[in-house]
Amino acid sequence: MKKLLFDPSETLLSFKSYQESDGLKALECVLNMKPEEVIKQLKDSKLVGRGGAGFPVGIKMESVYSESDQPKYVVCNADEGEPGTFKDRELLKRNSMKVLESMVIAAYAIGASKGYLYVRGEYSYLKDQILDQLKDMREHHYLGDNILNSGFDFDIEYRSGIGAYICGEETALIESIEGRSGDPRVKPPYTASKGLWGKPTLINNVETLINILPIMNYGAEYYKQFGTEKSTGTKLFSVSGAVKQKGVYEVDFGTTIKELLELCGGVTGQLKFIQVGGSSGIVLSREQLDLELSYEAFAEIGAGLGSGAIYVADESICIIDFLIATAAFFRHESCGKCTPCREGNRHIEAILNRFKSGNGKVEDIDVLLRTGRVMKEASFCGLGQTATSALVSSIHVFKEEFLEHIEGHCKTGVCMLGGVDRES
Repeated sequence: MKKLLFDPSETLLSFKSYQESDGLKALECVLNMKPEEVIKQLKDSKLVGRGGAGFPVGIKMESVYSESDQPKYVVCNADEGEPGTFKDRELLKRNSMKVLESMVIAAYAIGASKGYLYVRGEYSYLKDQILDQLKDMREHHYLGDNILNSGFDFDIEYRSGIGAYICGEETALIESIEGRSGDPRVKPPYTASKGLWGKPTLINNVETLINILPIMNYGAEYYKQFGTEKSTGTKLFSVSGAVKQKGVYEVDFGTTIKELLELCGGVTGQLKFIQVGGSSGIVLSREQLDLELSYEAFAEIGAGLGSGAIYVADESICIIDFLIATAAFFRHESCGKCTPCREGNRHIEAILNRFKSGNGKVEDIDVLLRTGRVMKEASFCGLGQTATSALVSSIHVFKEEFLEHIEGHCKTGVCMLGGVDRES
């Protein structure tokens, strides 16, 4: 199989090395096309966003293109804050030129004049590399005014986050770029019409944007040879936890979880569960290893692939302890704007701590499920809506372990050894 995106052996850090490896050929080709033709190619490829929502990229671009208001903006969301996710980091570290080229192509397709690369604050060591590449692109007329004598003007500005998980949400990211606290906005209006500074804005993450390159280089029909009918192309998965070879893996959509784990060299110890999509993803049992990694397969079980993070847990992990860490993370990262998320995460963490100390009750399980349902339906943004995905799915998979903790027993010994004295 020809790799489309990620080659661990490939490291092209300079403008010159990238150009000599046939980089920028897609952009040169696109500048001889009409914007409508670029968008049609992307629609024909059935490319969908890799940030979690899985929205068709061509349709998203077409929505921004159809807006008459000017100026328009392109934003690359490289604020990779989902725990266990590090694929965008590897793409930026090894070949950020691909990201920059893709941003220019996206801008040409929608008629944008300015772009922002918003990079996670913890990736600050990449800043000088990217700024040098931007400088070289300007000097060689791949950025700036009248790019390659095409009459198209576009430039990119580097922006850095400061570690706020909420800024992974696109409207909170926009607020941050505009110089305000990263709080999510009310939608509608959507960013396609009222985004950055109230203007039409296209926002995609790193992996989504670089998928534009193989489509432009090889065509939509070639791209659709990979993956499934509804999930075309390949997907990057950040695999961590109890596997022999942790790292970033590129596989066709439709690959099963079991096949992905085999690529990682297998599990160390006895497998207990797999979490897909980072801390906001669901927990799957070891009986679900034949589940296909595709948007349609996960939709059938009422879930999503999220950021593509795969966490593998062995039997040394206590599910209660694991969920407490998850709840604490979301409680800390909640912007506090809406009551369901702000109070829900705090309430869940407190209940789970009662289970850890042996003071949980059977009725607490129903309270956790009800709280999770309210947060999913009533929270203002995706943080609160998905914060309890792991909790709710874990209760269904590991209810017996919850009951064991009520009886004062933790099989892993993490929470208690030999039970607890409820009178103490």
